[in-house]
Amino acid sequence: MSLRLAVTPGEPAGIGPELLIQAVQQGCDHELVAFADPDLLQQRANLLKLPLKLKIFDPHRSATPLLPGELYIKPITLSKPSFPGVLDIDNANYVLSCLDAAIDVCKDTQCAGLITGPVQKSIINDAGIAFSGHTEYLAQKTSTDTVVMMLATEKMRVALATTHLPLRKVSDAISTDLLHKVIKILSHDLKTKFALEHPKILVCGLNPHAGEGGHLGSEEMEIISPAINYFKTQGLDLIGPLPADTLFTEKHLKSADAILAMYHDQGLPVLKHSGFGRAANITLGLPIIRTSVDHGTALDLAGKGIADCGSFEVAISMATQMASLQVESID
Repeated sequence: MSLRLAVTPGEPAGIGPELLIQAVQQGCDHELVAFADPDLLQQRANLLKLPLKLKIFDPHRSATPLLPGELYIKPITLSKPSFPGVLDIDNANYVLSCLDAAIDVCKDTQCAGLITGPVQKSIINDAGIAFSGHTEYLAQKTSTDTVVMMLATEKMRVALATTHLPLRKVSDAISTDLLHKVIKILSHDLKTKFALEHPKILVCGLNPHAGEGGHLGSEEMEIISPAINYFKTQGLDLIGPLPADTLFTEKHLKSADAILAMYHDQGLPVLKHSGFGRAANITLGLPIIRTSVDHGTALDLAGKGIADCGSFEVAISMATQMASLQVESID
């Protein structure tokens, strides 16, 4: 059965629009609906000399596979014409309008999931709109108290206890309440969205050497270990807290289903080193399925036809896999 998935290309001056165009050149078993300006997509396709046939999105008919070069679209007009590599503050609201419309159709179940292209956080903030990232924005728009950011490749999944925080604020953010929420969401979604019946999760310590018995920090003893022990009594398979510098070795990773890192740059550099361009960003804990690319807007590559759409394709693939499992569970 074909699924219908919403796609937001993200920053119009970045590589998002062309990654989507490249991704549909071989067709797709599922229907992809772009929430974007049709003129933007057509102009970018012409620039790249790639065929593109846009079809208007109709939520009242059944989803259909895409033929090569075909894409459905929900037209949303740019505030000002966009050019590759050239940011324009006037289009910040356009980016969020595309995202808002796509979120709405997913909440209404007209689309089975959402794939997001990269946005330029700086230009949105320069426009006077507080925006720290897709993850936090999606939580707000879906009235979700806690969400978990996880990046995944075919071989590794790394979830984060905290996301886009300055490093000096991370320790204060790590609390018993936060870890209880994050571990509960991570375990639940690994079971329901990835069909892992009894997932094994490795948990990083916060400090070097996981605190060295309290000599290099007390968070492990006072917060992280008690949270792990609590969930072990609930039947979860958690290991840790482990020193991050040795956790990411084959000895530990070969039997792990996921890793829980305490902060952004503790876990993601390792995953991106091993699988950059072949990973997807997944938001767990939402009432909708959402995946994204593992990279930014790459303004310097925009419009040149040299951007790699590998991560975009992985994001589409993972969204369809998760959505298919959800449909099967309903059936």
